[in-house]
Amino acid sequence: MSFVPHAPACPGPLTRRRFLEVGALGVGGLGLSDLYRMQAMAATPPAPPSEGGDAVRGATDTAVIFVWLPGGPPHQETYDMKPEAPSDYRGIFHPIHTNVPGLDVCEHLPLHAKVADKYSLIRSVAHTFADHGGGHKRFMTGRDPLQPVDFVNDYPAVPSMATKCRERRNVGVPNYVNIVDGGREGIDVFSFGSAYLGPETHPFAVVGDPSAEKFEIKNLSLAPEMAGKLDDRQRLLAGLDNLRRAVDRNGTMNAIDEFNKRALDLLTGAKARNAFDISQEPAAIRDRYGRHAWGQRAIMARRLVEAGVSWVTVVMENPSPSKPMPKYCVYNWDSHAVNCHLFDDFLFRAPFYDQAITALIEDIYARGLDKKVLLVVTGEFGRTPRINPAIGTQTGVMQPGRDHWPLAMSILISGGGLKTGVVVGSTNAKAEHPKDRPLAPNDLWATVFRHLGIDALDTSFPDHRGRPLPILPYGQPIAELV
Repeated sequence: MSFVPHAPACPGPLTRRRFLEVGALGVGGLGLSDLYRMQAMAATPPAPPSEGGDAVRGATDTAVIFVWLPGGPPHQETYDMKPEAPSDYRGIFHPIHTNVPGLDVCEHLPLHAKVADKYSLIRSVAHTFADHGGGHKRFMTGRDPLQPVDFVNDYPAVPSMATKCRERRNVGVPNYVNIVDGGREGIDVFSFGSAYLGPETHPFAVVGDPSAEKFEIKNLSLAPEMAGKLDDRQRLLAGLDNLRRAVDRNGTMNAIDEFNKRALDLLTGAKARNAFDISQEPAAIRDRYGRHAWGQRAIMARRLVEAGVSWVTVVMENPSPSKPMPKYCVYNWDSHAVNCHLFDDFLFRAPFYDQAITALIEDIYARGLDKKVLLVVTGEFGRTPRINPAIGTQTGVMQPGRDHWPLAMSILISGGGLKTGVVVGSTNAKAEHPKDRPLAPNDLWATVFRHLGIDALDTSFPDHRGRPLPILPYGQPIAELV
């Protein structure tokens, strides 16, 4: 997400042209400064400087990798198969045993079967919002949306709330990063909006396919034409100190000084650039994750949390955005029959998904990150228990599909020091609704906040009217996992 900064009026020895040249460097070469500018305009107190990051990490040295599967993956074709259900419910795939007795997954997720002792499944989360917009908002905010459609949040998304709680944390990398397809980086595309918390809690966006040959992260490093002006900019900014101290009455200028300093630190320091640079990974590791968009996004997420990023959202829609999708497939996980052939679409995306998710799980454990990093993999809801055939828009033939279904869904969770090899809850014989241990998205988020050291029920932020609202209205950490 990028923002258009507003250059303040600046009387004094600098000409307007020179002042704008300083500002242009900030826009062209410092994407992260957009976030710091928003924090400054919100009069957010600057973070205390850290020495290599270690001084401020302490109890906050935890992180979340949130893999978002928009559209809603079919729980019946992934983690909650019902082989004994009627054929128009169970589909054509079969479950396979994993290395954890009693935990079965789809036969087309064979790598999942090998690492089931390193993750757990939640099969009984449900809510009541079946529209994508309403489902996204309900899931991402922990509250019923005021409107059951569209994607603009009435309440802050959980990642923004976590970012707000850690706004004073400064370890040389952004606190919140979103990795997403080109054209999908808008904050409202997936209801990632921050509502009354403001844009200073928005993520730094990594846009595009990291597996592409010419992939680059815009606004992280200096544009070549700006490099020669860096020293000049630092001198100019230093020359404004007396003016700022003279006109500042509420601390805003000090905060603006801080965002410039933090942006320059990120720009000139190696830590952030190295964290985003997946080319530093051994070829064998990149191959294990998969040389495709999902795999390389996952490896970048691991590098980022290892470097100190608090929250990384990895959006997995099209696993191969640089190539045309087969006609029987849909762009994301929205497997209506009019969109795709349910089973052929899953056969296309399952190998990408199986490879990327299991590589990330294995890597988190192999690197000793399994207590620091919590991995959550989910969409906004599941799919209808009964298969609904229709004529496909792209294929022109009758084909199977499943529609939206918020009354049942499956979620994978790994790391975070939580118990693994556990199945929490179950659905009835047709995967229609929870049979036991019914949970809400709020219980998942309470578990996530617990990992981050945030008291979800005793932490509040003022809303647009100034009323204190707790970050979650209800929800408890899932006892079977903690």
